[in-house]
Amino acid sequence: MATIFSTHALHPKATAMLAEHGDLVIASALDDATLVREAENADIVIVRAPLPPALFANAPKLRAAIRHGAGLDMIPVDVATKAGVLIANVPGVNARSVAEHVVFVTLALLRRFRAVDTDLRAQGWLAGREHANFAGELAGRTMGIIGMGNVGRAVFSIARDGFGIDVIANSRNPKSLPEGARFATVDQLVQESDIIVLCCPLTPETTGLLSRERIGRMKPGALLINVSRGPVVDDDALIEALRDGSIGGAALDVFSTQPLPPDHPYFSFPNVIITPHMAGITEESMERMGTGAAAEAIRVLGGELPVNLRNPEAVEAYRRRFGG
Repeated sequence: MATIFSTHALHPKATAMLAEHGDLVIASALDDATLVREAENADIVIVRAPLPPALFANAPKLRAAIRHGAGLDMIPVDVATKAGVLIANVPGVNARSVAEHVVFVTLALLRRFRAVDTDLRAQGWLAGREHANFAGELAGRTMGIIGMGNVGRAVFSIARDGFGIDVIANSRNPKSLPEGARFATVDQLVQESDIIVLCCPLTPETTGLLSRERIGRMKPGALLINVSRGPVVDDDALIEALRDGSIGGAALDVFSTQPLPPDHPYFSFPNVIITPHMAGITEESMERMGTGAAAEAIRVLGGELPVNLRNPEAVEAYRRRFGG
């Protein structure tokens, strides 16, 4: 039987799918040494945590690293490719969950939900209700979306069709924008948007994309929503903007350091919503991600290439290792 190693437990439906094709082993811890040791005999690795490069040099049977989700930044792609290990993912399966999270936290910021809830519980009815005088509606605002992949498109659909919001967007390929989204450069988008939503992948080009200069160009009262990756944002500059009140607030699901230290300045702001990298996690999306990753694992174990193969340049080395 094949060994399928996963960094985390999988949805029961995914576990049931894999039971007929191999032994599923769940990592006992997520530190590099443990992952390298416990993946040593794996035929497949299912990825929900960063993999150390050394894992690929220490797993001679490893055929594929399959991302439980879309982003590939948890996998050292160059190292895996050089080792002849296939990389696959399951794009789009959590896009709806992330998009709904974006709308949820945007409304919570506009309606000052954290302050209302805190003061209602601590000081009573009228103290909580007072915040409503400074709340805002979503309608009539301009949303700027950076990154128009599956998540960006899902956010666009809900924002435009559900709330009638004017949407401007930035994408590496302007022709990929859906009808009704107006293209803008990143600088234009930052200056014109009431709500900035980061949905782009983490790449060398997007690292530090929301720089100090661009944060300084945001509208007074503008909101920043980050469901991309932490390093896309200059943390120091964002913290300064929040401290001096030059922007309206932020909702952050991803961070340069995860888990976020409990004494981090972001926790001190009443107009910042912090979530623990969970925007894409719901019962429904976990089933779709798990079964999607399991299906790709089964294909590879059956001698096929993944449907969502992300490093086709590894195929030649892979076939030298395993034939076919």
